Amino acid sequence: MLLRRIYQFLIIYFLGLAILLGVKYALRLSNYVIPDPLLLGLTFQSEALRYFKDVLDTMSIAIIGQVLSICLAVLIGILGRQTTWFGSFVKVAAYNVQAYPIVALAPIIFILLGDGFLSRLLIAAMICYFPLLLSVLGIMAEPIGDIEHFYRITGRMRWQLEVKIRAFENLSKLTTVVAGSATLAMAGTIVAEFIAANAGIGYSIRIALYQSDLGKILIALFLIGISLSVYQGLLEWAGAIIRKTWESR
Repeated sequence: MLLRRIYQFLIIYFLGLAILLGVKYALRLSNYVIPDPLLLGLTFQSEALRYFKDVLDTMSIAIIGQVLSICLAVLIGILGRQTTWFGSFVKVAAYNVQAYPIVALAPIIFILLGDGFLSRLLIAAMICYFPLLLSVLGIMAEPIGDIEHFYRITGRMRWQLEVKIRAFENLSKLTTVVAGSATLAMAGTIVAEFIAANAGIGYSIRIALYQSDLGKILIALFLIGISLSVYQGLLEWAGAIIRKTWESR
């Protein structure tokens, strides 16, 4: 599972790189515009370690933001699973918050919180949480007919049990959604760093853009993709382990 994600990313990355180099040689562009493989190799040697540290910095914030998003999505999903006035209010409030584009909210966040850790964390969580929320709401609002009926007629149904039943029956969906949300959390953190932060791989990409150094950007994208592939593979593996553990009980 983990190795599959890594080699799939490598295929996509090097295919894109091959197309870029094809454009370079077809149009006879200079290394200043698109670096050749030798220059890319030298750039990798000189910048890979520093960029990898930046990626780890960014990913640590993305993971914390994703965890916060999962907790928020589960909380709202549980509260909004019932078709009551309160459940409807919770869902409408969550949808309305998401209606504002992050680009419009980011300046306010940076003005209030500065350009450090909290701003990056908040933006990552805001970008990540909405797809999670939609999935959790859909799962929690859909009854598991036969199982829930059995517990209701025996008088043993409680809201905690209802949540556990629906979560277990849709664990594969939840695992896929959580693994996919890692991409959004990472993207949100990079966007925050690119806009105004002073650390992380997004900040390094912004500096490379100002320098018109495509080689550095390509190296950064490679390290981002590898790290994200490993993280998503670990999330899928953890989901499979949790499912097997639940099924064995």
